[in-house]
Amino acid sequence: MARFDRYVQSQLMWVFGFFSLVLVLVYWVNRAVSLFDQLTASGQSAFVFLEFTALSLPNLIRAVLPVSAFAAALYVTNRMSSESELVVVQASGFSPYRLARPMLVFGAVVALLISVLVHVLVPASMTQLAARTAEVSENVTARLLRDGTFLHPADGVTFYVRDITPEGELRDIFLADARASGVRTNYSAERALLLRSDNGPKLLMYKGLVQSLDLKTDRLSTTRFEEFAFDLASVVDLPGVGARAVRQVGTLELLFPDKALEQETATPRGALLYDGHARFADALTGALTPLLGFSVLLLGGFSRFGMWRQMVVAIFCLIAVQLLDNAATDAGRADGLWPLVYAPALCSFALSLVLLWFAGRPGLLGRTFRRSPA
Repeated sequence: MARFDRYVQSQLMWVFGFFSLVLVLVYWVNRAVSLFDQLTASGQSAFVFLEFTALSLPNLIRAVLPVSAFAAALYVTNRMSSESELVVVQASGFSPYRLARPMLVFGAVVALLISVLVHVLVPASMTQLAARTAEVSENVTARLLRDGTFLHPADGVTFYVRDITPEGELRDIFLADARASGVRTNYSAERALLLRSDNGPKLLMYKGLVQSLDLKTDRLSTTRFEEFAFDLASVVDLPGVGARAVRQVGTLELLFPDKALEQETATPRGALLYDGHARFADALTGALTPLLGFSVLLLGGFSRFGMWRQMVVAIFCLIAVQLLDNAATDAGRADGLWPLVYAPALCSFALSLVLLWFAGRPGLLGRTFRRSPA
């Protein structure tokens, strides 16, 4: 019996690894194309592109693993049924609940992998990705500063600097901002410095003039200044680092949120609690999706035509659980009802138990899932 469990688990792990690799590659290529265009257009190297894609992989793998586990359960169960392995094992006295034990062990492995991802790797990678994005953003801004050339870093923005000293000081600055409708603003200064800040790069100008033209009234207003800071983060494609997003926050902080965290993430306490418990629910869902697929396929017996009907039903069951998860997320985050996060996983587990019970009593389901003649 233990040999049968090891055999099923080894088959599941091989197929699970293959499906995970294929799905990750598909999603990675889709993500990499847009990211490659974005970074290469900013003059970044291939190393930066590989670094960004590597940092986005943990969150991508987290989303792929439950689907891969479900597909592995369907594939292995269908193959064992088509090769009469399940028929032989059931004839030897294995009940549906006993047959489901390898699926539960496999689900525990998937849950462990997802737990490591959601509790450790995803928050760490999202934090590092935000920091590197801020650095690249400032590097992109620095690349825009070319002396003696009129540059257009964004629609409606024109920038010119006559000279850049070896110390990094900008001489004779001109900046035209026409992004606001009905207003044209020109900035000119004798010198300027490019500074870093928590909210992105700033252009600090000294001894200059601001000219603002109202196009409706044709009125020109001028203001002289000794120092003036212009936010350059609004004219580059990549945003700077700021307050942490919820995915960057550790699980313990989400489970015990304080006022500072609510203000930092701009998220109410109930939603933070929901997101914290959602990480545990993700692992639980990953553990139970293989059991759900196996339970549906176990309703049918050996058939020369395969188990395509059961597969269709299993996919619809998974879709129904996902729709329930979406509804629970909307209600739970809005009303602060974090226990709803476990509802889809519990419903999936309950449905699996009911299906396994019916699998042990095939006559109760009529002809729909009866065994076809060999």
